[in-house]
Amino acid sequence: MKIGINKAHFPVTVLGPGRRIGIWLQGCSIRCKGCVSQDTWERDPGREMSVAQLMSWCRRVAGTDFFGVTISGGEPFDQPKALGALLDALDQWRESAGLDFDILCYSGYPLATLEKRHSRLLQKLDALIPEPYVDALPLTHRWRGSANQSLVTLSGRGRARYAGFVDAPADASTKCLQTMVDGDRVWYVGIPGRGDMPALEAACAERGVRFDDVSWRS
Repeated sequence: MKIGINKAHFPVTVLGPGRRIGIWLQGCSIRCKGCVSQDTWERDPGREMSVAQLMSWCRRVAGTDFFGVTISGGEPFDQPKALGALLDALDQWRESAGLDFDILCYSGYPLATLEKRHSRLLQKLDALIPEPYVDALPLTHRWRGSANQSLVTLSGRGRARYAGFVDAPADASTKCLQTMVDGDRVWYVGIPGRGDMPALEAACAERGVRFDDVSWRS
């Protein structure tokens, strides 16, 4: 099974609790206004890989020393068959290796839509952050980009692990970005506040570092 991948990184510490494997899928039909990840929108056959290859990478970079997996995008549910294959592979790894990591997934689709169209996929997740990003609404809660987005627990593991975070507010101590350098490209991971990315770009320009291309504007 092939799956479109924008990038994958370990460890991710700003999109869910603990040290996590982060996987960003390529392709999004929702395209929320103000999205900071517009590089994930277009479908790109050149970014496809097999689920087996992705799992091999996960095992190699994370081993057993991690707390969870966060799947984002792009829009993961725009690749339902591939997402299902990935979730099955993660669950098989968890069971065969005796691991206890959780699986958190982001989606721009409303929860009601996901429950109607993809209930079987939801059963494979521990937690979900659904609903479209709304640029006009403030960032109010941890790990969520706008106030309309909720943190939904979907399993016993999810309820035990995320109960204390369902209503957790975003504050200065939790609103963090990770930075990764890949050749001449810089990746930022996390949930930025309103205006954070243009402010970062301006601060870098003042120091002589200019971005040729950015993902938070077309």
